[in-house]
Formats: sequence, C-alpha cells, structure tokens
Amino acid sequence: MTAKRLRSQAWFGGDGKNAIMYRSWMKNQGMAPDAFDGRPVIGICNTWSELTPCNAHLRDLAERVKRGVYEAGGFPVEFPVMSLGESNLRPTAMLYRNLASMDVEESIRGNPIDGVVLLVGCDKTTPSLLMGAASCDLPTIVLSGGPMLNGRVRGKPVGSGTAVWRYSEDVKAGHMTLKDFMDAEAGMARSAGSCMTMGTASTMASMVEALGVALPENAALPAVDARRGVLAQLTGRRIVEMVREDQKLSSILIPAAFRNAIRVNGAIGGSTNAVLHLIAIAGRIGVQLGLDDWDRLGRDIPTIVDLQPSGRFLMEEFCYAGGLPVVMKALAEAGKLEGDAPSVTGRSIWENVQAAENFDPEVIRTFANSLTPEGGIAVLRGNLAPDGAVIKPSAATPALMQHRGRAVVFDTIVDYHRRINDPDLNIDETSVMVLRNCGPRGYPGMAEVGNMGLPPKILARGITDMVRISDARMSGTAYGTVVLHVAPEAAAGGPLALVREGDMIALDVAARSLVLEVPEAELARRKGAWQPLTPPPSGYQSLYIQHVLQADRGADFDFLVGCRGADVPAHSH
Repeated sequence: MTAKRLRSQAWFGGDGKNAIMYRSWMKNQGMAPDAFDGRPVIGICNTWSELTPCNAHLRDLAERVKRGVYEAGGFPVEFPVMSLGESNLRPTAMLYRNLASMDVEESIRGNPIDGVVLLVGCDKTTPSLLMGAASCDLPTIVLSGGPMLNGRVRGKPVGSGTAVWRYSEDVKAGHMTLKDFMDAEAGMARSAGSCMTMGTASTMASMVEALGVALPENAALPAVDARRGVLAQLTGRRIVEMVREDQKLSSILIPAAFRNAIRVNGAIGGSTNAVLHLIAIAGRIGVQLGLDDWDRLGRDIPTIVDLQPSGRFLMEEFCYAGGLPVVMKALAEAGKLEGDAPSVTGRSIWENVQAAENFDPEVIRTFANSLTPEGGIAVLRGNLAPDGAVIKPSAATPALMQHRGRAVVFDTIVDYHRRINDPDLNIDETSVMVLRNCGPRGYPGMAEVGNMGLPPKILARGITDMVRISDARMSGTAYGTVVLHVAPEAAAGGPLALVREGDMIALDVAARSLVLEVPEAELARRKGAWQPLTPPPSGYQSLYIQHVLQADRGADFDFLVGCRGADVPAHSH
C-alpha cells in the first residue's frame, strides 16, 4: 500500500466512532473491509446525463476506469456532478459553467478522495470540471468521451453543428428545400459522442491533452472506438500511480503547459471558446494568463489541421491520420512547443509524442502546406473593445479581414430575430452587423449567438459572409468573419452599448484594431444617457450577474479565482 498516509484515511482510518460510521455506511453497498485499508480512493467525477447527448455514454467509460483503478490497487468511487449540454441547456450552458465548477470543487473537497478522474465531453463539462479540480489541487487526470462518428447525408460527410449553420443559410437563400434540411437531421449525429468537427468539445479535448492532464490520443479517438475504452482503463491505472507519486494538478498546469495549449489551439484551428476556458482554468491554479498571451503565442502558428469548420475533414480522419500527438510533434520539431513540460504520464510532453507518425498529410498538413499561415486567435483592441475582442482567422474570409462599414445594430438577440428577415432592413454586404447585450451579464451567460445568420436578401445574392461584431460567443463549429467577446460588454457599459445605426466601424485584423469612428466627445455624451439593463430579481442568475468577470478575464466568478486546496474538513458528527 501507499507509504504516505492518504487524505481518505482521515475518514476511513482508525477505530474511533467517526471512522466506524464512515466505513459502515459505505459497506451497505457491499464493499469488502479491505477497501478501506489505506489504498488510494479514486473519485470518478462523472458528467453522464441523458440530457447531455454528448456525454450519454460516460457510464460505460466509468466502468472501464474503475477496472483500471482496481487493477492498480485503488478503490474507485463514482459520483455525479452537474452536467452541461450545449445542445439542450437554455439559455446557454456557459451560464452554468461556474456553478458546475463549484459543484466539482466542493464534491472533491468534502469527500474522502485522494485522486480524481474527470469524465468530460460536451463543451462546458471539460472546463468546469478542470476549474473545480484546479481549485482543490489533488492528483487529477482528464478523460474525454470522444467525438461521434462522421455525419453522413446523401452519401457525403457532414459535420455536426457546422452543417446546421450552412444548411440553414442555404434554406434562407432558397438554395436548399426545407424537406432536404429536415432529411439531413437523421444523418448528422450517428453515434455516441460529441461534435466530430473541431468545435469546442474537440478543441477542449485537445487542450487537456496539450496541457498534459490527459493521456496521449485523448483528443481524437471516436467515442465508439474500442481504443477509447482501453484509454479509460489506462486512465484508471494511471491515477492510482499519480496518487502514490503525489503528482498534483499544480505540478502539471504550469505556465509552459498553457503556452503549449495556446500554440496547439492555433495549429488545430481550435474554438474561440478555448480562450475563455483556459484563462479561467489558469486563474484557478494560480497561473497568470491573459488575452495578450493568446495573441503573442498564437500569432506565428500556422493552422495545419484541415478540419471543419476551418477546413474540410472531420475528427475520424484526424484520428486515423495520427491525432494530436502528430500535431504536437510537428510543433515541437519547429521549435513551437516546450517539450520538457510535464504530463500525467510521468513523462515529458516530448517523450509522449516523439514517436508519433502522420498517416495522412492531407488531413494533418506540413507547415509549408498549412491551411492558413497564421492560425491561433487574433486579439483586437481599440475604442470599441478597450479590453479586447477575439476573432478566429482560420474560419474567416480573408477579403474581410480589413474592412470598414456602416453599423447595423441589434440591441438584443430578440431584436435580431425580429428584424433580420425584413426585406426592408437597411443592410448590404458592406455593412457591419453589431449584436449587443449578449455578453456574460447581458444574456446572461454569454450565449453562442455571435455568428448571426445573414439576411435572406444578402444570401440570395450568393454572399455568405459579412463582418459581425458582438459581446457574445459563437459555437466552435461555426465559421465566418465574426468578432466576439467584446470587452467590456454592452451590459457593463462598454463602448458596444454606444454604437448607433449608421456609425462607421473599421476592422483591421493584421493591425489588431477595432475602431468605432465616432468622436470621443460624442461617445461621452452617449455614455451619459446610457441606462443599464435591469438584472433578474433573484436566484442564480442574479448571483451570476453580480459576480461574473468580463470575457477578457475568463468570465469566472470573482470569488472563485485562485486555488483553495483540499484540506480535510471537520467531521460531520
């Protein structure tokens, strides 16, 4: 058994009244006495839920993890936490990311757990679980549920999410019938798992692998691939070893890990949502990370993974080409990765990936044949976004990366839906669509509505992209020249609240500039007349609005930033 007295023994060790109570109640599940003999107790934090389709198979993976824990001499205990499904949860799963992280943090700290396996899948389950675990800093390892099999519609591959955005625009433009759109529904999601595009779920599965907190190949193995089950079993074995080695999360989530993840995000054409999540995770573990780091580290990273929504292929092809280890090896060989960063394997990142082989250079390209020469996330600043805004160059239209146009303003998402299909809307392809009051406070929760659909009269002319600006987010499966996460948001009195119909806006991605061409005196006059939205009177949304930080700080709660550790609490009796 482990030489060091483990945290769980503060519950189960000894012959006193409290120890007897803890053990006896656990034994009503049929557990043998030697389960409490000092072996590592491994918490399996499971986000399984039938309301979270991406995670509906995680019960099976949990059983595989348990098998590995038992094999390594540990004692597995599975526990549920709030599950966040982007596809069903309203008004947006992001509203509850911080709440779920609190659930995770307190569940870990308050229970007899020595190490934890985080079972994640859909977009917000990965960051929420890692944020909560980072606040406790026990030995921790992440296991993603994996992507779905490729979608197939009329014999052609389609990407979940990405196809919905494209097809819905085609219907509005009259290029696709409503019947064909309805028929496509059946082929988009053919198996268990998360989106098979490089959406936020696949991006965050890649991020945890790049950070070193998941085993190699975590990102790309399909959910239904037998190798995903093997990975789960190996994860169970490894967490027991990590407890015995006392390899805490803080020993892996060091500054170099976050630098590596940012570079990997550029190389894979990852989701803009990763910006918010990594900043929040870094804040929990005590690493300084900001928007300027994203821009500085990602600026010279080419996108070499040719996946939707930026490219052509889907996660199955990415897996078969060799997955994320191939990408990380390419970055390391180009001097773009800190290979000596540690990982949960007990080896360095470079040792994890040095033997990786690229089996399909059309899917994972070379630097010389990159999808875009500069991937990553571009951070824009100017009087319209004093604290920053982001854009994903790999998913944008090159011709629109420098653009000046007249603002067409939508005050809320309801206002947008009310007006966008009006044939008399004063808008053309040179206009700049502005959506506000959809940020952290304004929605509330910062929903994925930033990639506003274009007006039908524009689509009917064959135009498929326009510059769009908002304080909202967009799905990682989405695409277009979309400026997001404008900070401060409109609901907090940011300059986005002061834009008026007809104002000129200048975007220059190369110069990292976003400017509202209105004199400062006029903006000051408008600010004096501005009135904030009325917050909800009570409940969680009120708490959220009062304490959420702005997008440039990861939209975490102000009182959750920092690592609080996992000291053993006082007895319950």
